[in-house]
Amino acid sequence: MRVFDEALRDANLFPLRSTGIDVLQINVGRLCNLSCRHCHVEAGPSRREAMSHTTAARCMQVLERTAIPVADITGGAPELNPSFRWMVERVRALGRQVTVRSNLTIMLVPSQSDLPNFFADHGVEIVASLPYFTAGPTDAQRGVGVFEQSIEAVRMLNAVGYGGQDGRLRLHFVYNPSGAYLPPAQHAIEADFRRELGRRYGIAFNSLYTIANMPIGRFRDFLDGSGGYDRYMLKLIEAYNPSAAANVMCRTTLSVGWDGMLYDCDFNQMLNLTTDHGAPASLEEFSFESLKVRRIVTGQHCYGCTAGAGSGCRGVVS
Repeated sequence: MRVFDEALRDANLFPLRSTGIDVLQINVGRLCNLSCRHCHVEAGPSRREAMSHTTAARCMQVLERTAIPVADITGGAPELNPSFRWMVERVRALGRQVTVRSNLTIMLVPSQSDLPNFFADHGVEIVASLPYFTAGPTDAQRGVGVFEQSIEAVRMLNAVGYGGQDGRLRLHFVYNPSGAYLPPAQHAIEADFRRELGRRYGIAFNSLYTIANMPIGRFRDFLDGSGGYDRYMLKLIEAYNPSAAANVMCRTTLSVGWDGMLYDCDFNQMLNLTTDHGAPASLEEFSFESLKVRRIVTGQHCYGCTAGAGSGCRGVVS
């Protein structure tokens, strides 16, 4: 198989480097109320990795000392971390944007039922996983009954103002394929989601992001178990797009692990590939000047972000 760095060389992109840090993505742990089949984090109810308050405070210190405009909080279900609400409040007090990556169903947990109002009160942008606009594919990925719970949670969010055309409280959905194939054109499936969710359930959202399944975590286990890993990798390699490679999210994002280690992206984090090539690898060593121009750690899994129109935490990149 063609090595990813060779593809970068052919596009005059090697070595791939950061062009700045616009997003500090903070993974606060792997505890989750769901155990989704495609989860690259391999999160679930039995996971105990969790960011301490001390590490969360170090993340806030990074924001205080820099002009990074966005804090993107993820997990697991990030809402389950004891420091989660404190972090949201702190980031907003600094005048920065907060994005939270939610599985939606967490809002139906009795102890979290006030989340929609908390999110609205703090102007949180919500990026929510919703694999499809019908129950079958969604429940197959995420568990029986998850689709129905997700729709109920979206209605709760709509009721406090999320998904409105004024864009004041933004709600975005994330679509990923249910198997070993690339997502369809983002604009086309967004139109399908908007039409069908509106017609069937009367719910609204702002936009939809398409993300390719990364060949890591539980999806890698699925590929290995079905004997489809090589076929899927060849599909990604054949669809490699230099334009997507030039705009991958790691060039403007820095990822922080639950233990305070630094990564070029959330996917590298799950592979334990910390920042390297002389760049600081932990919050304790943080240097904005070094990290904003760092050389990015790459591997074969990077084809997942550069196939077709490309994909990342904000959907297509090319």
